[in-house]
Amino acid sequence: MADYDVIVIGCGPAGQKAAIKCTKVGRRTAIVDERQVVGGQCLHIGTIPSKTLRAAIIYLSGYYERRIYGADYKVKADLVASDLIYRCHAVMRREIDVIHDQLSRNRVDVLTGEGRFLDPYTIRVTDIVGTMDYTADYIVICTGSAAEIKQDLPFDNVHIMNTDDILKLQYIPQRLLLIGGGVIGLEYASMFSLLVPEVHVVTRHAQLLPWVDRQLVSALMNHMQRQGVAFHLADQLQDVCLHADDHVTGRLASGAPLVGDMLMYAAPRKGNTASLNLAAAGLQADDRGLLTVNENYQTSQPHIYAAGDVIGYPSLASAAIDQGRKAANHLLGVPDVPYEPIFPYGIYTFPDMSMVGASEEALKADNKPYATGIGHYRDSARGQIIGDHDGLIKLLFDPGSRLLLGAHIIGYEATELIHLAQAALLSGAKIDYFIDTVFNYPTLAEVYKIAALNGFNQLEAARPLEHL
Repeated sequence: MADYDVIVIGCGPAGQKAAIKCTKVGRRTAIVDERQVVGGQCLHIGTIPSKTLRAAIIYLSGYYERRIYGADYKVKADLVASDLIYRCHAVMRREIDVIHDQLSRNRVDVLTGEGRFLDPYTIRVTDIVGTMDYTADYIVICTGSAAEIKQDLPFDNVHIMNTDDILKLQYIPQRLLLIGGGVIGLEYASMFSLLVPEVHVVTRHAQLLPWVDRQLVSALMNHMQRQGVAFHLADQLQDVCLHADDHVTGRLASGAPLVGDMLMYAAPRKGNTASLNLAAAGLQADDRGLLTVNENYQTSQPHIYAAGDVIGYPSLASAAIDQGRKAANHLLGVPDVPYEPIFPYGIYTFPDMSMVGASEEALKADNKPYATGIGHYRDSARGQIIGDHDGLIKLLFDPGSRLLLGAHIIGYEATELIHLAQAALLSGAKIDYFIDTVFNYPTLAEVYKIAALNGFNQLEAARPLEHL
């Protein structure tokens, strides 16, 4: 008999939910975590630290209060890196306790060490003490992703660092150079722009976030530029050098020199599979280290599943939670609802952005008719109270039936507000829902009503006049 019914490799959101689901129906389950404490990449280097750091920066910089109390307002006058990192560690400690309690309460065995395949049914776990081999009828790979290391950068993890090393931050720079214009790069660039007088974002891409609504991206760029961010699109930073006086220099491929006192590399991410010895299990990752799965999250070996960032898109903690649970349900033979493609995407830039459903670009590509309604935060009392004059909600809907097709939000708490649109989409609601529903006053939810009325009024104005 196998040591376990199920072994889960990786203790991030997907792994936690898969393991707990299996024990809830009586399966002997173990989870392998390479760290001495649980939590996975999401808790220790990714989502939780970066979003906590963002919250600390927004609060301590006093950004929203500046419109009321003046441009120089700060909660604390002389911020240092430890002010920011303190909050990260406090949140992480609490989250570790929560996860440990959940695993313990649900009788999941935690095997500490690095897991690798010996054969399709055997996992060797190696830690500082030695090795132990464990067998299982089913294995679920939830090892997440890791940042690539750019070999030609002189990393010292202090002045030149990877964004995965953010918890090692020792000082707040005055001039920040950031390589990478993807989600992670823009998140860090925007949050540091609240503290740093000069931020340079260098990306080889000609467009930022090409899959995001162009109006939202334009609003984000305008906001970041007002905060002192310079964008160098379709460019590369070359000849990077760390000097003895701790400043960093580089030269853009377009010719201009750049100087900073810190460089962050927002690396592309790869599936965290290099150490798994996949060949021994009869598996192979692609050139990005990602595993291919079917609709049930099975790999080419039917008893081996994979979920979370290790399978690529959408690479969201929120989606990983659902994927881990669905993988567990399938291997257990537990009925589950079909995969729901309507899920929100949150980008924690400053201001944050979130979207659900169709985009204008997708609707145009499919030649589908649509109409647009836009509501601005500044037109709501709540927007004035919190000092967000730039935020907006954009609704896309069918001009004939008025059915909601998509929603795109930029501004304060966009990642929270989006769920109202998600619920409306899943229930097949029309924009009339937002017009006819009474929302608390004053709230940002009212901006949905403003956007819906804007769209409805445009439809009415476009109708041909009827003969009296």
